[in-house]
Order: sequence, then C-alpha cells, then structure tokens
Amino acid sequence: MPSPETKPTGDFLDLFSGQAEAYAQFRPKYPTVLFHYLALRAPGTQLAWDCGTGNGQAAFGLAERFARVVATDPSSAQIGRARAHPRVEYHVATYDSGLPPASAQLVTAAQALHWMDVDAFVREARRVLQPGGLFAVWCYSLCKLDPPLNELVEFFYRVSIGAFWPPERRLVDEGYRTIALPIDELDVPPFDLVADMTLPQFLGYVETWSAVQRCLASRGRDTLDAFARSVAQRWGIPSTLRRVTFPLHVRAGELR
Repeated sequence: MPSPETKPTGDFLDLFSGQAEAYAQFRPKYPTVLFHYLALRAPGTQLAWDCGTGNGQAAFGLAERFARVVATDPSSAQIGRARAHPRVEYHVATYDSGLPPASAQLVTAAQALHWMDVDAFVREARRVLQPGGLFAVWCYSLCKLDPPLNELVEFFYRVSIGAFWPPERRLVDEGYRTIALPIDELDVPPFDLVADMTLPQFLGYVETWSAVQRCLASRGRDTLDAFARSVAQRWGIPSTLRRVTFPLHVRAGELR
C-alpha cells in the first residue's frame, strides 16, 4: 500500500486518446449535486479551471454553476470529443491553464489526478486561484451492481484483468486518500455517481477501462468476451436497465 506521501509523478499518461469516442459515449456523468456543492464552497462562481478534463464531463457540469470554465487536457483526441457549452473553453494543454494569476475561484481535476504530476498541477492551481479559492479533486472507484452481477465484476476487475491495471489505479481504489495534498481539507459529504445502464452500455463502459485496453492489446478479446457472456447470462434482456453505482471520493479545500 502506498504511504500517505505517495505522489504520482511525470506527465499525464495518455491511455485514452485511442478510445476517445467510446469514453465520451459510455463513461458515466457526475451528479449535479456535486457541482452545487463546489459552487457553494467556492468564494465565487465567475471562473473555474478543470485540468485533465478528458471529454469535458466535469467542465460541462461546472458550467451550469460557473460563468466561465476553462477546461484543459493533453489529449487532442479527447478535447475533440468534448461536449460543447457556451461557457466552456477547451484547450489542449497539460498543466498550463493560460489563466492570469489569482483569477479563478475553483480548480478541479476529475478522475485524472492519479495520472498527473501532482506538484506541477498544484503549482499552477496555486498561481491561478484567488485567495480563499477552492481546490477540488475526485475519483470514482469500482462500480457496484446487484449481488449476482457484482460478484462477476469484482472477479473480473481483481483477477481476470488485475495484472493489467497500471500502478496508478491503486490510488483510485484508495479514494485518493494516500495522495499528499497541501490543502486545509473540508469534511466533504458523501456523493455517489449513479447510472441506469443497459447491457451494451455497461459492457461499453467496461471496455473503456485502461486495464481492459491493455488486456486486449496483449491477449485479444477472449478474456473480455468470456466476461461479457457471463454478465449477459445474469443480466437478462439486454435492454433491461440496471442501476450501477460508483462511489465518488472527493477531496477539497483551500491550498496552503
């Protein structure tokens, strides 16, 4: 287990450009209540910077509460699939927000911190945040379904493709708690990300996992197809909607 001083280092690992379309189609959406909470805790709602925005899921939600959102990602493929919004500006960039000093009330990173050089991200966040500004990062860990399906997902996640997870994935499993962040941390209320999915939607989501992509490159489709057949047997009619719950882990506070 990483120590509380664990910090991901280096540039963003680009594991998702090749599947940007699937990522945009199948990844779940963040709950509206999360963005309401961030807007209430930030000192204002004029400007937010979302770093590692991917296809803009967090940026799109932030734009419902902030007048302007600057969203950056190092992957031009992901930015190319981002959802358009009149209050969101998308840019291809790693940690350079392009914002003036002390201009933002909120800086976020959604399901991205484990791929980042945390020190580089924090330096830019500290530069662009106004005094009292809010720094917030979050991730969602392994999804939960009804027990018969959940057993299959757990086995597939931990055993069938367990060896293919990048080491950074452990930080997500631990809810980012082992990443050292220089913040005066808030006691954030619990949030869940909830989606009702058909069988094709759920399997499409699973195929976006970085470990699945690495498994496909190494072994072909046999492992994934065997999992899909097992899930289909317990799912029933493919068009049946089943509730999928993703525990959301949020760390937020003012940078020290």
